[in-house]
Amino acid sequence: MRDLVCGLDVGTTKTCAVIAEIAGDLPRSPEARILGVGRARTSGVRRGVVRDIDETTRSVVEAVAAAERMAGFKVEGVWVGIAGEHVHAITSPGVVAVTSPEIRQADVDRVIEVARAVVLGPDSEILHVIPQEFIVDRQRGISDPVGMTGTRLEVDVFLTTMSSSVGQNLRRAIERAGYHVAGFVLEPLAASYATVTEDERELGVALVELGASSTGLAIFHDEKFRHLWTFGFAGAHVTSDIAMGLSVTQADAERLKERYGIAYRPLVDPQETIELPSPAGQEPRHVLRDILADIIHQRLDEVLGAVAREIERVGYVGKLPAGVVLTGGTAQLAGIVELARDVFGMPVRLGVPGQHLTGNLIDAVEQPRFSTATGLALYAIHETARGAAQSGARAVTVDRVLGSVRRWLTDFF
Repeated sequence: MRDLVCGLDVGTTKTCAVIAEIAGDLPRSPEARILGVGRARTSGVRRGVVRDIDETTRSVVEAVAAAERMAGFKVEGVWVGIAGEHVHAITSPGVVAVTSPEIRQADVDRVIEVARAVVLGPDSEILHVIPQEFIVDRQRGISDPVGMTGTRLEVDVFLTTMSSSVGQNLRRAIERAGYHVAGFVLEPLAASYATVTEDERELGVALVELGASSTGLAIFHDEKFRHLWTFGFAGAHVTSDIAMGLSVTQADAERLKERYGIAYRPLVDPQETIELPSPAGQEPRHVLRDILADIIHQRLDEVLGAVAREIERVGYVGKLPAGVVLTGGTAQLAGIVELARDVFGMPVRLGVPGQHLTGNLIDAVEQPRFSTATGLALYAIHETARGAAQSGARAVTVDRVLGSVRRWLTDFF
């Protein structure tokens, strides 16, 4: 039986599924061998919240079934992305006393449990508990305290929470599609596995996920997840602006955006014209492409400007040498990198899945729209590798104890 994982990104306008096989050298350097990719249109989710369970279920069935046909294998469980304005993040400290001669994994687990013991709202649950740094006897900046000597162990953790009802409704839609939820994962965190390098995490980088109904910001610095923020405007609002400005339907506006859209107006030939969709029996209409570009430019300048102000508000201006990585479906618009460079005043690149991937189907996911689904598969594989490493560590500990017992018995008898 092959070791398979499936990442499922249920968005506002599309559902993406990526099936991968666990590859690489576990647990040191896990990789994902891409086997299947599926995509389906949907309208059942808005800003990360399920609005129509039947429609969401249909899109999950179509996307995962398409990925299964390509892979030639069936999957039972899926790792699901979570995003939206219902997701929040806080930093929480924990401290415990160490009584053994050296710090053990049990002490680390205990101090993290103390840090996660926070009071949550009635509809909130913890999504992730991410250690920022450990402190041993007031010495800061420790990433792994196991094996060290000390009497006081502290930790600062990055807690992300989600709405319980949102998770329950999404889980219900997926289970109705015939799959179980192996785990929920914060979408910007998942996307970072596919698009952000270890060097960028260390130097300092902002991952900006431009979706359909919301924009997510995740800041990484010193290899840690430092900040999370969501803005309720993104690609769908661009589409609405086009529909209103050019007097076309939402569907036609989306097609115009995908076919002729440019996010940075200076890149457009001011004399170029495009044909607009017209109702049956009416004369064709033409408009300067520059007008379409101006509509897109203005809205995305507003969206990226809000992100830039958030980066400034939390004090990371000048502290992100690796700049900004753009991902998500809206990041596929031509000229988005040029516009972002103007807005942020720092290096900007497009985040495309590629790192830690193997196989002959890598090109099937080399688009920003597949960043989250691919990252979910990579996250699942890293969780598997982490479990393998912990099992190995436990096995070493057991062998060490049994070896001591054997020596004691030999000496005694």
